Amino acid sequence: MTGDSFLQLEGISKTYPGVKALDNVSLDIRAGEVHALVGENGAGKSTLIKILAGAETPDPGSRIIIDGQPVEFAHPLEALRARIAVTYQDLSLFPNLSVLENITISREIEAGDNIVDWKEMRVTAQAALERLGLDINLDTRLADLSVANQQLVAIARGLVHDARLLILDEPTSSLSRGEIESLFKVIATLKGEGVSILFISHKLDEIFAISDRITVLRDGQHVGTYPADELTEEQLISLMVGRKLRFVEYERNPVGPPILEVKGLSKQGNFADISFTLHRGEVLGITGLVGAGRTEVAQAIFGRLVPDSGEIYLEGQPIKINSTAQAVEAGIAYIPESRQTQGLFLGKTLADNIAVTRLDTLAGRFRIIRGDRLAEHVRHWIKRLSIRPPYPRMLVDQFSGGNQQKAVLAKWLAYEPKVLIVDEPTNGIDVGAKSEIHQLLRDLAASGFGIIMFSSELPEVLAVCDRILVMRRGRIAAEFAREDATQERIMNAAILDRPLKEHAS
Repeated sequence: MTGDSFLQLEGISKTYPGVKALDNVSLDIRAGEVHALVGENGAGKSTLIKILAGAETPDPGSRIIIDGQPVEFAHPLEALRARIAVTYQDLSLFPNLSVLENITISREIEAGDNIVDWKEMRVTAQAALERLGLDINLDTRLADLSVANQQLVAIARGLVHDARLLILDEPTSSLSRGEIESLFKVIATLKGEGVSILFISHKLDEIFAISDRITVLRDGQHVGTYPADELTEEQLISLMVGRKLRFVEYERNPVGPPILEVKGLSKQGNFADISFTLHRGEVLGITGLVGAGRTEVAQAIFGRLVPDSGEIYLEGQPIKINSTAQAVEAGIAYIPESRQTQGLFLGKTLADNIAVTRLDTLAGRFRIIRGDRLAEHVRHWIKRLSIRPPYPRMLVDQFSGGNQQKAVLAKWLAYEPKVLIVDEPTNGIDVGAKSEIHQLLRDLAASGFGIIMFSSELPEVLAVCDRILVMRRGRIAAEFAREDATQERIMNAAILDRPLKEHAS
């Protein structure tokens, strides 16, 4: 049950050079409520989170009030001491440390003790995992966990601070349906204990399922705060983007001859007997539950994971791919699931990220990059993919998620591949940017690319793909032509131990 306001934001503004990220935003968060924060990428959500976390300082005149008292956070530790904990979309974990260390490290830093009490840390970390219903070995190195389990470890870390406000930024982006339901049960428990949850997600069905109130940001401004039960999904989208957004089924183009053939691809413990054909001009969707082996198959085709057996043919010729360099040389590009950790150089500019695959053609005498060639190359891709804002020298981590994804696409399209593999292409991207990415993939297919799209979002798969493969437990369980596919049939194939008789083969 929700209570009085725990936290109030009054006139929050944040200005960066040339950019007004937040403009006079005011809202309140009540004790024991799930408060959703929504908006397109670039609306100001991430900036607002950073201000609440003490990672950014708002402009003068901005006020943060907790329990009626104004507060200022000059450092993230001060926000933690105010019992505000954040689980970021990019997790912000330490892959080379153990699960135990990742869950408790911020608490140890906050405590400031010179001696580490490993026994107490273990008890604390185990309690956080049990609160989430997780059975994960505390001594496991984080990098050895699946992305889904890493996401849950990040959430567990937020629980060890006895938070009064827990900020969850895209917490379900890598979770299965069962894991999402478990997380929602934890959120309900925390809510019952009086903990406030600020829930940020682009998945509107989750917003309506879990939230009490919804705050909408657009272009850095507060559009409004609404009871969740008084809005429809269509109304919410209109508030977010400032216009009605129609999701269309894209025109199907005639497909050409086979461009990529995979035969009997297997990797023990990951996937087995994967066989399919990709045609020119086709978007082939591969879907399934988290843990079905989709990402591992994508990485095997791109050379990041070497299969035990199987064959790959490109334009009818057998090719050996034992490294990413061999895949790129053959004409295969890969857009990974996590653009921030695997697809971009976050400390570099947009120009650096776009140009990195074509340094050979941008160099002049003595292998020195020519500024005029670089500028023209980057301008071309910014214009072609409508990257906004069009600032080549802006650090790529300052762009919205949708525009970061366009930067990854630009990097690989510049290399002129024949096959483009995209893994969760719109993960963490707002509804408006999703439509742009979807249209871009369809346009690329129409121009002759062969595209394999690995996605867990069934509406996306049904809208964009010409043909759909469903994976279950490391194998292909079913294949559907687009006109024969429905969400129900795909889920049945992904969950059942045997495909339904009516599934296409």
